[in-house]
Amino acid sequence: MNRQPSVDHVARHAMADFDYDLPPELIAQEPLADREASRLLVLPRDGSPFAHRMFRELPDLLDPGDLLVVNDSRVIPARLLGHRKTGAEVEILLLRREDSGLWRALARPTRRLRIDERIVIPAKTADGDEASVVLRQKLDDGQVLVELDESLATDLDHFGRVPLPPYITHHLDDDERYQTVYSARKGSAAAPTAGLHFTDDLFRRLAARGIGRTSVTLHVGLDTFRPVNEDFAEDHVIHQEWCSVSPEAWNAIAAARTRGSRVVAVGTTAARTLETLGQRVKSGQPGPFSDMTGIYITPGYEWQMVVALITNFHLPKSTLLLMISAFAGRQRVLEAYHAAIAERYRFFSFGDAMLIV
Repeated sequence: MNRQPSVDHVARHAMADFDYDLPPELIAQEPLADREASRLLVLPRDGSPFAHRMFRELPDLLDPGDLLVVNDSRVIPARLLGHRKTGAEVEILLLRREDSGLWRALARPTRRLRIDERIVIPAKTADGDEASVVLRQKLDDGQVLVELDESLATDLDHFGRVPLPPYITHHLDDDERYQTVYSARKGSAAAPTAGLHFTDDLFRRLAARGIGRTSVTLHVGLDTFRPVNEDFAEDHVIHQEWCSVSPEAWNAIAAARTRGSRVVAVGTTAARTLETLGQRVKSGQPGPFSDMTGIYITPGYEWQMVVALITNFHLPKSTLLLMISAFAGRQRVLEAYHAAIAERYRFFSFGDAMLIV
């Protein structure tokens, strides 16, 4: 049976209420050698005590018939390090390719760059290859539109780097450790990190217990990198991201709901896609879709699709912390975070995970 989440009903949500103190040493700087070796805090929404488990125990914590919904987006080498004609360094983070062929991006330093200025991007290897990016437009929200030359557009892997979050300062030896084992569709500027804990062997054990899996796609964009700077959540403008639910995924999700099984979102990006689907169903548009989503989930939201959620630990005062607070209740989530800190869990992208049921 689908259980309704505990929610907080207030008119406006002060971001100060979604803050917590995190010792810097608990920010995971590198992934564990074994993806399944992460810890797993189980948060029951019915008020039962928290449980401290291991991620490899997940098959024992889910029910036969449950459906895991993963985000199969793959991180592109979207971080471009280049220089102006003057030699000044420029960093560009590609966010999304527009229908025009231009790329929506972040650029640093934006203010000094001029429209139609050419930025040279050397290859990652010392082979002398160079490509270029031309700044075509500055947008009102701090983003820019840039044009990639042909060599860069056709061989991004040769010039770009995987864009790790700014709180990770260590070098990543293997870029595949910032990809899920099921990543397939290129387009994200950041990994859907709740999925980093899964291995092919874990999926085999889940399947043997009768737990299903299907894939949706959401290409992670700007809001992964952009904090909430407003005092109230309602004053924050969330940016749109492209997402898709295939006919096969729709059929699997619909079948799980029909038989009364739980739809378990693997990560906030899968949850965001599922709830976009839920809003479409609610408005009389059931079925597969591919479209931009600007869904913004804050406490008080009425969940349509997600019944359980696997997620990492998120930054203070972030849209992701708002989302899981909408799912489990702000006070309950903060209590879980404080318990995780006391138990020395590892936080953020390469850190440990939570199972909210």
